[in-house]
Amino acid sequence: MSRIRIRTRNGEYLAELDGSDVSNAIWLSLPLTHRINMLGGQIYFEMPVEDADAGELATKLGIGDIAYWPKVGALCIFFGPTPLSGEDGLPVSRYPVARIGRVIEDCSSMEHAGDRQPITIERAF
Repeated sequence: MSRIRIRTRNGEYLAELDGSDVSNAIWLSLPLTHRINMLGGQIYFEMPVEDADAGELATKLGIGDIAYWPKVGALCIFFGPTPLSGEDGLPVSRYPVARIGRVIEDCSSMEHAGDRQPITIERAF
């Protein structure tokens, strides 16, 4: 497993990637800074990964899951309920995504990261 650090305007979060083709390609491309798109309890931003097998896709996620959205080439971080979440409050993605890692700290404060604000992802050792 590879570790990454996620930095937003309101905090830093340590995460682990699962070692899949997609997560390895992302890890090798770091560091990077993008602008956040927020959708309920989800942050996503463009992260095209060429020629990497996304693996199994799902729409039901867990709090803290990091996923890759292959259809548009985006990295997604699920920190809370999304517009499609059920009574259990777990995130549900509108589109199938590949789980590639997990934030290993409390990530609930990502709610305050801010739409269109910068997010930086870097390798953590």
